[in-house]
Amino acid sequence: MSVTEDPKRSPRPRMTAHQRREQLVQVGRALFAEKGFEGTSVEEIAARADVSKPVVYEHFGGKEGLYAVIVDREVQTLLTALSTAISSRGHPKRIVERAALALLSYIENSPDGFRILVRDSPVAQATGTFYSLIGDVATQVEGLIAQQFSRRGLDASAAPIYSQMLVGMVALTGQHWAEDQQPEKHIVAAHLVNLAWNGLSSLERRPMLTDEG
Repeated sequence: MSVTEDPKRSPRPRMTAHQRREQLVQVGRALFAEKGFEGTSVEEIAARADVSKPVVYEHFGGKEGLYAVIVDREVQTLLTALSTAISSRGHPKRIVERAALALLSYIENSPDGFRILVRDSPVAQATGTFYSLIGDVATQVEGLIAQQFSRRGLDASAAPIYSQMLVGMVALTGQHWAEDQQPEKHIVAAHLVNLAWNGLSSLERRPMLTDEG
């Protein structure tokens, strides 16, 4: 006797409003990372979440609202990691090391989130992009660089441009590394710090992070 599926079996339990919202965020995150903002439609989001289009509109008002929530979460996650690294105590070189590792760790653990942040944002999304975030981090780094310049008798008024150069170098390296994540992140971080701390004229032959020495 064959076993057939019971047509009277109980339907799947309904999601709460919070659960549905979180499901749509995860679905949207994957689609935006894969196809970008312009390439993703409300129809695709609804289909992948197995809901009707009105459900997406009910929770977010459309894909713009969903995109904004996703970007805001990613920005806060990365900004918290970088700010924690920058505000930590220790030698300035260690701070640069921690900041580089914080960015690379975020890329490693949240590849979809990073892809979303570095893609072109819709016109309405003037803030909350990877580049505006990097600008915020550069402002924090500026104070640290100004302190070091003053201690070494250098012109502290040049700190803003140096902070942009330092943070920009780390950010662009992170974008490059995100493609295949090779070599390992601690190696990339060590080379970043080698250039940032020692300069081209004083590069170490085999750079290592402080904790590896």
